[in-house]
Amino acid sequence: MMNKVQVLLSAYNGDQYISEQIQSILNQTHPSISILIRDDGSTDLTVDVLEQLMRIHPNNIKLIKGTNVGVVSSFFELLRAADAEADYYCFCDQDDVWLDHKVEGAITRLNSSVHTEIPAMVFTSTYLTDNELNQKGTWPKPPAREPSFFNALYENIAIGATLTMNRSARNLFMNSKSVDSHKVLMHDWWFYLLVSAFGTVIYDNKPSMLYRQHNNNVVGGSNSILGKLKSKWTSFKRHTGKDLLHKQASEFDRIYGSRLTGLKKEQLELFLASRTSFIDRLHYARKSKLYRQSKAESLLFKFFILIGFI
Repeated sequence: MMNKVQVLLSAYNGDQYISEQIQSILNQTHPSISILIRDDGSTDLTVDVLEQLMRIHPNNIKLIKGTNVGVVSSFFELLRAADAEADYYCFCDQDDVWLDHKVEGAITRLNSSVHTEIPAMVFTSTYLTDNELNQKGTWPKPPAREPSFFNALYENIAIGATLTMNRSARNLFMNSKSVDSHKVLMHDWWFYLLVSAFGTVIYDNKPSMLYRQHNNNVVGGSNSILGKLKSKWTSFKRHTGKDLLHKQASEFDRIYGSRLTGLKKEQLELFLASRTSFIDRLHYARKSKLYRQSKAESLLFKFFILIGFI
């Protein structure tokens, strides 16, 4: 039986590259793919481009014309509107180009390694390119440690545009209390948390797409040392200073905490417990099993904890 796949694409002012991206989805080696697009209130010609493509491919493309709610809410709305009968769902950005094996590769990995009843997702590396699609190397480098819930509470390593999940993962999202998307850092991060808590997260180091870098990227990749340091620092300032990690973990706890058991439950509660004194923080730093992929960053996090920044 042929696996049904639905691609979920959130578009916003993407008229420059979106038709190239959609063409790369239609060119996939896996034959049974539909594309559900939600326009997040574009003010350029994105909707016109999409309507033209729908006339050419009426059976493959559906469009939801939405108001501007931002990237996280837009992807969550796409998940809610998705085809409940699909076997797999792929997140998709508007300005990348998928390699023709992307969907088939993801399905092969998911089918071979897990039972379909268990929530599962696969994510991959990418070929970083400039806006003309000239390749600048692979990005990001492979995770140094296994993807896990203990990593997901501190860091997101799953690039949303490469992410494919099974129906069980979507069902876990759908059959739970509704999530407040303002407390979620990114849609892909939320699924890394969700699936690592209750299922299987698979990393595939074979790049599945061309990740286009240009001035308007919401979240960008970089391979130069200076570029990496700069984006790390920006990311630290954006994600850590405002207590956002805590906010996201606390939202996760509100929805799924009662279903967690063992070490995962213990570590989540430990992370969320208040640490008013230095002794509390020292105690936490010693007992926490949470980690970032880089040893240096894990140490930096310990330091941030001790000074009360996290």
